[in-house]
Amino acid sequence: MKYGFNMLLWSAHVTQEHAPILKALKRGGYDAVEIPIFEGSPDHYARLGELLDKIGLERSTVSVMVQGKHPLSADSATRKSALEWAKWVVDCNSALGAPILGGPMHSELGLFTGAGPTAAERKRGISFHRALGDHAGKKNVKLSLEALNRFETYFLNTMAQLADYLDEVDHPHIKAMYDTFHANIEEKDPAAAVKTIRRHLIHVHISENDRGTPGKGHIPLDKAYKALRAVKYDGHMTIEAFGRALPALAAATRVWRDFFPNRDEVWKKGIINMKQGWANAK
Repeated sequence: MKYGFNMLLWSAHVTQEHAPILKALKRGGYDAVEIPIFEGSPDHYARLGELLDKIGLERSTVSVMVQGKHPLSADSATRKSALEWAKWVVDCNSALGAPILGGPMHSELGLFTGAGPTAAERKRGISFHRALGDHAGKKNVKLSLEALNRFETYFLNTMAQLADYLDEVDHPHIKAMYDTFHANIEEKDPAAAVKTIRRHLIHVHISENDRGTPGKGHIPLDKAYKALRAVKYDGHMTIEAFGRALPALAAATRVWRDFFPNRDEVWKKGIINMKQGWANAK
């Protein structure tokens, strides 16, 4: 098991200036960090990868389909633009030296049609992911698609929906993520949903019900750890927590108040929760 932390708690664009934070996470017992990719260039991420190598941190990445990049759109130009964006994210991911790109890379974040997904949208999504998977394969990258709660997307909300969709995509470089925050909202039994997605699972987000410090909310993380052990998961478990430091991200994630006294509490207590929880889940 590898323990990771998502850098979105500090920045949507990680640079050399974040070296002190990265070093602190390494000293604190983390094996990896998750780097957001929303801007920059492959060269930037290559240099950042060199820094992470020196510190001794493995890495994954996270991104979304930003405004105007909707792969399910009926408009061919919009779909083309979405694929170009996603390929650019994969290229940056590869330059960073990260084997996994996570996030809801399946539909424009926050876009709603007023109805559920259609058969035509599903067909467009499958075509998009097969093309993107081919590109990711050339870059030695695997996508870990994230099902989001129904307040953030209408396309993929549950582990069952995601598993069925990935069965149909049927691409070795298009896989799945399990996120405790979204599962807490959408699943009848959040822990049992791990078994539903196990055949595609390559990445995990540990996130509290309020996006704060793991173990200080009401999500039964102990059950999640047991479920992950039961399916013999052995990838990264990455804490994803959000605060108000980044106004744009706070607005996107609906963070209107502080969920923790300081950011140090999140990563210091978070790793204790994960390591003790994993050990007790035997």
